Amino acid sequence: MTKITLKGNTINTSGELPNVGSLAKDFKLIATDLSTKTLNDFKGKNLVLNIFPSVDTGTCAASVRNFNKAAANLNNTSVLCISRDLPFAQNRFCGAEGIENVLTLSDFNTGQFGKDYGLNIVDGPLAGLHSRCVLVINTEGKVIYTEQIAETTEEPNYDLALKSL
Repeated sequence: MTKITLKGNTINTSGELPNVGSLAKDFKLIATDLSTKTLNDFKGKNLVLNIFPSVDTGTCAASVRNFNKAAANLNNTSVLCISRDLPFAQNRFCGAEGIENVLTLSDFNTGQFGKDYGLNIVDGPLAGLHSRCVLVINTEGKVIYTEQIAETTEEPNYDLALKSL
């Protein structure tokens, strides 16, 4: 369990992020076209996993916008923006914002991704949603960077995450 905060109030996650150097666990997430995406779908690419509670909050939306801007200049890298939002809400947001360089994926149906990666929020007003974090996975499927954002209302360190590539 990892302690984080929401507006200064302590909340907990279901576990800890994977260790740097470990192999990333497979996942099944739902794309905005309702297809299922797995880790294997991105084999041979670097991945930036931008994980957050909901695209309908200011900080989460800012992270999607920032990674969308950065993704336009990344080689052999896919940026996956992952939340428990319904794919329809993710699609609406991306359409309204002109988001085209990242892929939004949803863990709405089982929450298994959040459980497997130890990042589900287990108490407080956001219980059941994903905590804000960033993971970078290299072309061999190894985790090369992790950041669990300590205060949920703050943005990730974009520069450090992208430098890990």
